[in-house]
Amino acid sequence: MPYSTDGIRNIALAGQASAGKTTLFEALLHAGGAIQTAGSVERGNTVSDYDPMEKERKHSMGSSIASIDLGDVHVNLIDTPGLPEFRGPTLSAMAAVETCAIVVDAAAGIAHATRRMMDRARQRNLCRVLVVNKIDQAGVDLEGMVEALRDEFGSECLPINLPANGGSAVVDCFFQPNGEADFSSVSAAHQHIIDQVVEINETVMGHYLDDGESGLSGQELHDAFEQCLREGHLVPICFVSARSGAGVKELLNLVARLLPNPKEGNPPEFLKGGGAAAQPIQALPDPDRHVIADVFKIVNDPFVGKLSAFRVYQGTVRRDTQLFVDDGKKPFKVGHLFKLRGKDHVEIEQAIPGDIAAVAKIEEIHFDAVLHDSHDEDQIHLKPLDFPLPMFGLAVTPAHKGQEQKLATALARLGEEDPCFRIEHNKELNETIIRGLSDLHLKLMLERMKERYGVEVTTRPPRIAYRETIAARAEGHHRHKKQTGGAGQFGEVFLRIEPLPRGAGFEFADEVKGGTIPGQFIPAVEKGVRQVLEQGAIAGYQLQDVRVVVYDGKYHPVDSKEVAFVSAGKKAFLDAITKARPQVLEPIVNLDVFVPDAHMGDVTGGLSSKRARINGTDSLRGGEIIIKAQVPLAEVADYQTELKAMTGGQGRYAIEFSHYEPVPAQVQKQLTDAYKPHVEDD
Repeated sequence: MPYSTDGIRNIALAGQASAGKTTLFEALLHAGGAIQTAGSVERGNTVSDYDPMEKERKHSMGSSIASIDLGDVHVNLIDTPGLPEFRGPTLSAMAAVETCAIVVDAAAGIAHATRRMMDRARQRNLCRVLVVNKIDQAGVDLEGMVEALRDEFGSECLPINLPANGGSAVVDCFFQPNGEADFSSVSAAHQHIIDQVVEINETVMGHYLDDGESGLSGQELHDAFEQCLREGHLVPICFVSARSGAGVKELLNLVARLLPNPKEGNPPEFLKGGGAAAQPIQALPDPDRHVIADVFKIVNDPFVGKLSAFRVYQGTVRRDTQLFVDDGKKPFKVGHLFKLRGKDHVEIEQAIPGDIAAVAKIEEIHFDAVLHDSHDEDQIHLKPLDFPLPMFGLAVTPAHKGQEQKLATALARLGEEDPCFRIEHNKELNETIIRGLSDLHLKLMLERMKERYGVEVTTRPPRIAYRETIAARAEGHHRHKKQTGGAGQFGEVFLRIEPLPRGAGFEFADEVKGGTIPGQFIPAVEKGVRQVLEQGAIAGYQLQDVRVVVYDGKYHPVDSKEVAFVSAGKKAFLDAITKARPQVLEPIVNLDVFVPDAHMGDVTGGLSSKRARINGTDSLRGGEIIIKAQVPLAEVADYQTELKAMTGGQGRYAIEFSHYEPVPAQVQKQLTDAYKPHVEDD
């Protein structure tokens, strides 16, 4: 391995769908000598889009890793999906790199995904590069594109090269600023970058003011440039045509000579411990220290098995190394260590700090696991990524009987690969629910499950987890008596109920005096009451926020049994509920809707029709606003589709549970009319 940590460059290609990221990935691999011929998305022979569904749909659905060796510089490239449905793999890749190259379609302009990725990269303290692709397309306004990027993302965005000859070539504006560009002046662009770079450091600025650019050493200029990238004081704009290759070698030159290595970039924050007591620690890129590595990508291949890609932050991972997973006590042995090139695996002897590698067939590894070789690194984890919450849900059942376990296994495998794909099992409603970022996200994941694992499902909207409660005090009574010829059953219960504050749960009290119900039968009364709590009384949903007091009853010295008092307690409770103004409660969620300001009126009007309470709006960067509201969960079950149609795909939202509230009278009537309770024979 001819490179050191100083020679590693880790870069993620991100941005809008169809901007040409995969084509650029191919062009960079070809220009760097990693592949002999660049593939194409249309022919389905690219290194990164190797999944059959990606080839069919001509869109990336997961991240893909490959590397280039440029002398003593080793470049790890990660191609990420642009579809908003697959933001999970894209954001995961950002945890493994120092630099995010955001690819912009020169013809389509700045898309919502461009803004989102720039914000995400800024939040992660990544160095950012704007790559304007497809510069040779007819009719593109590249000068206008530079102005738009600077207006949108700030004056720190400056061209480091410029298009020439109608986009068939580019001219360098930093290393060798010579030639004619299609617009602007190469020398002026060079001066703008130098002025931006030198002002980051007082010493460098002093040398520059004293002797001009000739007074700066190459190392001084490099260090200042790297500091600008690290602090967000400079965002280079690079022009390329991935299809023709124009600007690709110039981009690789920028990568090798100016982008930060793992020692220079902003290190990610690791935490030791959990909760509020967690303490930040720093992983040092020292090959001789204990290993700390983070797993940022999982692929489950039905034939190859689980493949886990990780970034080494500290220490050296070698073949035959013993590594622990998180706080596990039993290590696994690194029998084989790989570099990845799309679907291909190249075996290596070691992975040094800053490098990206993979291990196979280690089942206990999971996404975001920390791999380490000493218990001194127990309870260490990378500061969690801020993934969008998967809002769209479907209840799934296997289409064929007997495949329940196969379905559970397949869903778990898919959930390991995409952190925005969640699986829940609602015990209360006996439902398996999958959640994703949109209906398309779930559709594609289910297609992938069918193709990989041969599991088909039927789907339906998930049921809403309503609750029941009471609004008044009341008393209930029931005498359970059965005579079957031999010993009979007898139990009589008097109880009263009262509402508790919302969220208080359930309380049970025994105030029986004089042994009218012997103490050994009180737990049976409570058991009957709890059966009603679980099954519901008026609509079939769990009952909550109620206090039950048993205060009197009767028993028979021969016929009284536990089963009699279970039944008496249950029916006395049901009797009391009918007199206590029973209510159905619905979950209320906090809803944050992010939309371009032009759509604010349509969105707020639509929310008002959903019984929403609008709590306010805030303006965000880039002409976007956030609308804050509280709304019943039942009203936004299919909100993703509606919001997409209303905003042309530019809107997004996040929800979190807030509290329960009584449903309107007409909704309660619908729910209670639909409920057919099973009444036991007396």
